[in-house]
Amino acid sequence: MNNDTIFSLVPLVVVFPLLGILVNLIVGKKLGERGAGVVASVASGLAFVVAVLLMMALQGNHAAEKVFVAEWIKVGDLSVDWTFRVDTLSVVMMLVVAGVGTLIHIYATGYMHSDVRHNGAPELYRRFFVYFNLFILAMMLLVSADNYLMLFVGWEGVGLCSYLLIGFWFNKGEGGIANAQAGKKAFIVNRIGDFGFLLAIFTLFVSFGTLQFDAIFEQASQVAAAMPGVILAITLFMLLGVA
Repeated sequence: MNNDTIFSLVPLVVVFPLLGILVNLIVGKKLGERGAGVVASVASGLAFVVAVLLMMALQGNHAAEKVFVAEWIKVGDLSVDWTFRVDTLSVVMMLVVAGVGTLIHIYATGYMHSDVRHNGAPELYRRFFVYFNLFILAMMLLVSADNYLMLFVGWEGVGLCSYLLIGFWFNKGEGGIANAQAGKKAFIVNRIGDFGFLLAIFTLFVSFGTLQFDAIFEQASQVAAAMPGVILAITLFMLLGVA
């Protein structure tokens, strides 16, 4: 298998977790606990295998590779494609997300077996792994995006999963509402982060005329020299987003 063929596999880092979600949603009840846990763990594990293949393909070829999937948004001067980016940074993050995520999936198959019974709701076992595969999908989308808007979709997915997983036992905790309040807090704080990140995206488009990473990086030194305050504002907006 040549490197170009391997690079073309990058969408699978998102497709495999999506398949895990769909299988557990559609037939997970018939599969039972063991089956649901295996499906979710294998889905995450396969994404890790793809990340390993991408890492091997990058050996000795550290230039970024892009895999176009579809045209996404085209309005006036705004043109955003659904394109995956394969470079050393994105692949390192794919390895971390899928590698550590798979280990946590495997651990959770045993932990959640006891946890759902302790909380008197064994029927929610499958739901946990649907949420967890969704988290892996969102994280992989975030780290493999080739533009800020596609990255933002993954960002929002991760925020949604934070809310769903933190508040998983929403009717438990002090007063029967503490876990729900913790999930609500995560949701609200994430919206503050969204505000900062969206301001950064708007300012990037106005200043650079694009949201694609390479195009922005190519113009960065010129814009910084001409409008240093704009670069500072974008940086601070992004800091607000992540902090």
